[in-house]
Amino acid sequence: MKTALFATLATLALTGAAAAQEVTLRFQHFVSPASASPTHFMQPWADKIEKDSGGRIKVELYPAMQLGGTPADMYDLIADGVVDGGWIAPSYQPGRFPEVEALELPFMVTKSAEEASRAAWVFTQKHLIDDFAGIHIIAAHMHGRGLVHKKGPALTSADDLRGLKLRAPSRPATLLLERLGAVPVGLPVPAFPEALAKGVLDGGVITWELAPSLKLNELTDSHTDVAGEMSLYNLYLLWAMNKDSYAALPDDLKRVIDANSGWAASAWAGRAHDIGDATGRAAMEVDGNQIATLSEAETARIHAAGAEVEAAWITEMAAQGLAPEALLADVRATVQATRDAQRDY
Repeated sequence: MKTALFATLATLALTGAAAAQEVTLRFQHFVSPASASPTHFMQPWADKIEKDSGGRIKVELYPAMQLGGTPADMYDLIADGVVDGGWIAPSYQPGRFPEVEALELPFMVTKSAEEASRAAWVFTQKHLIDDFAGIHIIAAHMHGRGLVHKKGPALTSADDLRGLKLRAPSRPATLLLERLGAVPVGLPVPAFPEALAKGVLDGGVITWELAPSLKLNELTDSHTDVAGEMSLYNLYLLWAMNKDSYAALPDDLKRVIDANSGWAASAWAGRAHDIGDATGRAAMEVDGNQIATLSEAETARIHAAGAEVEAAWITEMAAQGLAPEALLADVRATVQATRDAQRDY
């Protein structure tokens, strides 16, 4: 009986130790901590994880690649366990995740990042899980509308893009700018301000959200959007964990991560971009920068160039054995189906 009692006490002690287990997770991203995504999603998400776990999980955020590597390395840094988690822009590795581009082609998703992120999560679950088998996905989302920020006056015609050296964030954006006669230069976000300051670039396509932290109020003079509700371009992003870091968590802590993942987390991440876009635009207005929207006729010309990019993409992806037309049809159907969907988050 004493032996049984000792065994019971030992079991209770082990159970108590497991319940008290504390975990620190290091998450890295590639923007300023003052940017909208860290402010309105990443840090609040980390705080919620700590609260929901009763303080047993602490998520440490490392901005601006403080733990090493480049933004393009983030998928591998997470998959290889160099960091426990973080933010991934798959298109920073052109050609590695081709199906992602179905969401990033011109005018595929709306200017609302929250709406677009609902679609991104659904599309990811249907089509991209195998592509990202090396990581544990927490949220899949889109950033806000991309627009042209440049030195000098705002665009009034699609022809005004000709010859401009512009930062391009993704392969689809690069292909569109080429079709429009611009000279796209592939650069990650942190390198953009220096290239502007040194005169290497005339401008670039990026969101309103990042404009203040990149000092575009000082480095550029004008900001031009397209007409209509669909975005010139958007970038697909992942908030994800290392699979082993997730697997090592006790089941109750896994449930904390799971409860803060999925549709709701993706929409939350998108909403952070929308908040940032509103703040970024307001900051440019305060500083007196010129803000413009192309006419519907000029926007239609850019749509036509986008259609050419899409047609070329379909041919390229079909040659790789993919089903691009089906993918694009599903993106459009998913965007429409999720636009007005209401969930509690």
